[in-house]
Parts: sequence; structure tokens; C-alpha cells
Amino acid sequence: MIINTFSYLWSKTAPEAIAELVENGYTTFEIPISSPHCWPVDISSSERAATAAQLNGSGAKIRSLNAGGYDLNLASPAASVRRRSIEHVVSVIELATEWNVPDIVISPGTRRPVISPPLESVYGWLYESLEDLVPRAKNAGKRLLFENAPFCFTPTIEEIADVIRTVDDDALRIVHDVANAAYIGDDPVAALNAHHEWIGLMHISDTGTDVWGHDPIGTGVIDWEGLGRAVESTLGFSNVVLEIIRQENPLEEFAQAMQDLPRFGWNLGTREEIAR
Repeated sequence: MIINTFSYLWSKTAPEAIAELVENGYTTFEIPISSPHCWPVDISSSERAATAAQLNGSGAKIRSLNAGGYDLNLASPAASVRRRSIEHVVSVIELATEWNVPDIVISPGTRRPVISPPLESVYGWLYESLEDLVPRAKNAGKRLLFENAPFCFTPTIEEIADVIRTVDDDALRIVHDVANAAYIGDDPVAALNAHHEWIGLMHISDTGTDVWGHDPIGTGVIDWEGLGRAVESTLGFSNVVLEIIRQENPLEEFAQAMQDLPRFGWNLGTREEIAR
């Protein structure tokens, strides 16, 4: 299972978090792109090389870089903001190339909530950005994965799948975040079963419907038994990212999740097999 280092956002850099996690038996990671944890323009050539050597030396790998979506907007009405957003994602693609990372998680973008621009225009701005980004990712041998996020103008899997079908390129796929889906009232299991052909990765954590969370397994509304069966018959567990976010004692939270999931029927194998 892939471990997301989000819990270390303010306490450790990505290489420091990776080192701690490797010491505790984990070897595959998703890294959020957020300063100071990991911000491409602030990482020198020597630091990039050192992290690549760290990964190679420990047998660890980064499966995905999560480029984020709060500060930038691929669907902005402002062309200059869209250009800056594209530049940011390109910087993440370049970092992914140096660290041998296949997947890059991105946000479709946001839409002003008061006196919103027409949806037709917002989609048009997004497609204009993708006309630039998708070929860049493809040329680098990377995939861009759109995440379903409540703050985006396309919060549901169905809306993102419509974009994927329209672009129609293998370099653009989906990361299905089950907590995000459940929080807005989507059924995470039904969404996975209906759209698994477009889904490259899945983020797992629990949540309530009153407060948006990325909480420990079994503490919210997710149907973990049904989800486990759906994952086993579609994506497979090797494409699942554990994204429980807890600043206090993240190692304990991850270890607890590895104990909780099998109790819901998730056939994760031994701890050594999980680490591989």
C-alpha cells in the first residue's frame, strides 16, 4: 500500500518523512507538493540528486506527486493565472522525471462561488490548460490524475470522468478519493465500480458527512467491506494510497490502519508484502 506523507506537511521535509517511514517498513509513497515539505522551485539540483540516491539506496519509490490545487487554478478566468498554474504542474513533471515518479495528482480547478462564471466558460479554460499540459506529461512518460475534491468545480467522479472521456488520452486519468466522495454524498463503492477504467489511483481514509476529514479507518461513513471487495475486483490494492492525516503520531495511525483494514476483509498480505 502507498503511504501519503501529508501528515508530515509541517514537521518534516519529504526526504525526512521518507527516511522515517522506510525505517518502519514502508517503501512506496505519495508526496504532497507543498512548501516547505516539498516545493520544486526550492529544491536544488544537489538536493534532488540526494533524494534520488536515498530512494535507490533504500529500495523505496515515490508512486505519485500530489501537485495540489489551493493556490493555483487551471480553470481560472485569468490567462496569467492559468499560465502560472501550468508552469507549476510542469515543475512537478520535471521533478517526477528526476525522481522516477509515474503519476502526478492535479486539481481540475475552482469556480468563484458568488456570481460564478458560466460553466461552459470554466470548462473551456480547463480544456485550454489541458491542451498544453497533457502533451507535456505524455512526452515525459507521466500520467496526470484528476482528484475529486469538494472545493473544485467538478467535485464528483462522474463530472471528472466526463472530462477524461472528452480529452481521450491515456496520459489523463483519475485519482478517486473515497473520503472526498463520501463527504459530498457520493457512494465511493458505486463510483469505483462505475468508473474504474478511468481510475489510476485511489486515496483511502474515513470521514463524516458533517465535517470533512481524512480520518482513521472505521471512524466514519465509508463501507470498508464493500470497498475492499470493489478494489480487489478492479484496481488492486497496489494502487491504493493510505491518506489518513494526523499530525500527532502518524506512524501509529498508519500501523493501526494496516491492522484495521484486514478486519474489514482487505487481503493485504503480510507486513513485508505490504511494504513491497
